[in-house]
Amino acid sequence: MTLTAPGPATVIALIGNPNTGKSTLFNALTGLRQKTANYPGVTVEQHTGEIVLAGQPVTLVDLPGAYSLAAQSPDEMVAIDVLLGHVTDLPRPRAVLAVIDSTNLRRNLFLVTQLAELGLPLVVALNLSDVAGSRGIRIDTAELGRQLGATVVPVSAARETGLAELRAALEQAIAAPAPPALRVLPEVGAAAEDLGQRLRAAGLHLLDYEVERALIDAQGIAERRFEMTAGDAFRGELARLRSELGAGVSLAEAEATARYGLINAIVARTEQRAPRRVTLGDRLDRITNHPVIGSILFILVMAAVFQAVFSWATPLMELIDGATAATGEWVRSSLPEGALASLLVDGAIAGVGGVIVFLPQIMILFAFIIFLEDSGYMPRVAFMVDRLMRSVGLSGQSFIPMLSSFACAVPGIMATRVIPERRDRLATILAAPFMTCSARLPVYALLIGAFVPDRHFLGGALNLQGLILLALYMLGILGGVMTALLLKRTMLRGPTPTFMIELPPYRLPSWRSLLLKLLERGRIFLVRAGTVIFSVAILIWALAYFPRPVEIAGTFATERETIEASALSGAERDQRLAELDAAESGAYLEQSWLGRLGHFVAPAFAPLGWDWKLSAAVIASFPAREIVVASLGTIYAVGDRGDNLEGALRERLQTATRPDGTLVYTVPMAIGLLIFYVFCLQCAATLAVMRRETNSWRWPVFAWFYMTGLGYLGALLVFQLGS
Repeated sequence: MTLTAPGPATVIALIGNPNTGKSTLFNALTGLRQKTANYPGVTVEQHTGEIVLAGQPVTLVDLPGAYSLAAQSPDEMVAIDVLLGHVTDLPRPRAVLAVIDSTNLRRNLFLVTQLAELGLPLVVALNLSDVAGSRGIRIDTAELGRQLGATVVPVSAARETGLAELRAALEQAIAAPAPPALRVLPEVGAAAEDLGQRLRAAGLHLLDYEVERALIDAQGIAERRFEMTAGDAFRGELARLRSELGAGVSLAEAEATARYGLINAIVARTEQRAPRRVTLGDRLDRITNHPVIGSILFILVMAAVFQAVFSWATPLMELIDGATAATGEWVRSSLPEGALASLLVDGAIAGVGGVIVFLPQIMILFAFIIFLEDSGYMPRVAFMVDRLMRSVGLSGQSFIPMLSSFACAVPGIMATRVIPERRDRLATILAAPFMTCSARLPVYALLIGAFVPDRHFLGGALNLQGLILLALYMLGILGGVMTALLLKRTMLRGPTPTFMIELPPYRLPSWRSLLLKLLERGRIFLVRAGTVIFSVAILIWALAYFPRPVEIAGTFATERETIEASALSGAERDQRLAELDAAESGAYLEQSWLGRLGHFVAPAFAPLGWDWKLSAAVIASFPAREIVVASLGTIYAVGDRGDNLEGALRERLQTATRPDGTLVYTVPMAIGLLIFYVFCLQCAATLAVMRRETNSWRWPVFAWFYMTGLGYLGALLVFQLGS
């Protein structure tokens, strides 16, 4: 029997304007059968999922949101490359699924009419059809389909209605032949086809659509690509055709006039609207968009989020903590005392478990942020914050990347690609790492839990620990905003950009979509804990365990024999032996490679009130800041405790003393340490993506020294003044 290789995958491209519910529809169609990667050669994320149509698996590619196919950014360029089949290892789509906001048909049709020019089978999902119906908007889907040469299906992605009909339409689309392409400017299309044939005859491979976009979008990305491919031989031909076809008018202007004329005619034939009524969303907008009331509301919303982070997560944290501690105790009892037992318990379990225990708090924070984004509230916050951002030389457009940085600075920095002006993009990139990402949360939770009393106010409505957490988040925001102001007044001086944003309708998010996004972010955190944190935790354990001087073993063995042979009572003997074990662990640690490193760098951090143990842990955490929790767990050997690991580490920090018997972790020192972690740039991934986005090491190096210096100075002032 001869085995044949499987043919290329069937691909459907999913595209739409931002805030049309595209991601919600993608999640509803693919469920858990999705993956995330990067497109080859660029930092744009590639989201793909699998759906089953006519019994066969089909790849659904979720393209970045776009308003037009006239590419102006890397995101839009990637979308066009996918649609034209220019992406490595990804076949050209067999069909296109366009998502439309039914409440704003006219605006959405600009992109859809461009998609109809590609000559690919087109399915249009009229999303938010339930909202449109409640507003008295009626759309003739059959007529709309005839006008566009597409299949139109009303759906509600959030309520998962119309999905069966949408799947049936997609099945027909991937089996259908290529339809005739829509022509908005027939003369330009004919000229592009003729020039494309001559190019291909000369061995130059450009699609007719690419030639047409190069003709229309003067000095755009399409023209630059044409020149790179066709060279000087056809550059003059492109200019000649553009001049002849334009007849004194730019082709971009002629296209816009013709396209909007077509759109207006389509809307007139297909849409009926009842008289506009004041809705609940309109009343809410009067509140959320008010400069004073909206700002107060945003602070109250975020305060409630941080209260929940500390109040709701406790039971789950105790459950994870107990399971981790029990696992460590079982492993220790199952193995003979020695390096292997210490590696597994003090290195792997205590290191990684000490970070995973904070997963419930991180997931609660993510859940709130996703809910606020999908409900339509966050774009209104961006509009409101535009006033503040303009005062520091930026716009509300920079708020979205900075908001993304609350989850992780890496996607936040990548999101700055939507900012057209380079100086504003650089200022946003340098401000984004100040936002409190999820990696800071374990550090905050550990130190706040150890040194901030669990007090409640206003009948239990306010928690002091939650208020301190909110203050740390606000301090990070202040640091980012002031950094942007400083840069825009000095190195990146330039005009303040304009800002326009579409405010989507308020809607109750899809719980399925929310859960899928939450699971993806939780998976990313666990993968990070299972790879980076695990690897560094093992390294820290090795540095803290080796070498093992025989002199220390001999000295403490003699003392142990003396205590065991003494006339002390059983309880007193056990206490003395426990104290001796702790002293022996401390002696080994001080003589270890990590101990020597800590003593070496300790003088630099002594003005901050840090001892050599904390100095070593902070140095070890520079690749990823959350590693400091795992490092402290290893240094203080919390894995040898039978009780919960988080509580054991907090107790060790609260009782840690210097050689003279004074406490190491005083309140001023702990607050200074928190401020250090608010500002310090301890994330190798962030530095790497800054290098990729700026195409230079200049800005990442500047950011590292600037933020680390700011963190050091803040910790120094707090400790010295507080002491």
